[in-house]
Amino acid sequence: MSGGDAAGRLVRPFTLTSGRTRPSRADFTLITMVTAVDPPPERAARLQPEHARILKRCAESITVAELAAHLDLPVSVVVIMLCDLLDAGRISVRRPSPVSRTLDLALLQKVRDGLDRL
Repeated sequence: MSGGDAAGRLVRPFTLTSGRTRPSRADFTLITMVTAVDPPPERAARLQPEHARILKRCAESITVAELAAHLDLPVSVVVIMLCDLLDAGRISVRRPSPVSRTLDLALLQKVRDGLDRL
């Protein structure tokens, strides 16, 4: 039951996102780290229960993929809800470090030699 709460009720994903199907920002990937802001901003709006569940899980840094798995919700739904929380100043986001574009020829040679030994 995707999006079900502890009582087992079914909540359709589009109701969690108010019918939105696309995130308002492009800040999130599967490996983006998300952390709840503590304390929340002074004029923080009242949260939907699902947003509160996300914040509870984000008390310690967690990736978007892990968060979606823990909440048993599609990643696309979680990302839309994270956009809401980021816009409200309730979470901070740490993007993954960029991967180096330079080739390490010595490392590639070691990998090739190891594969040859198999």
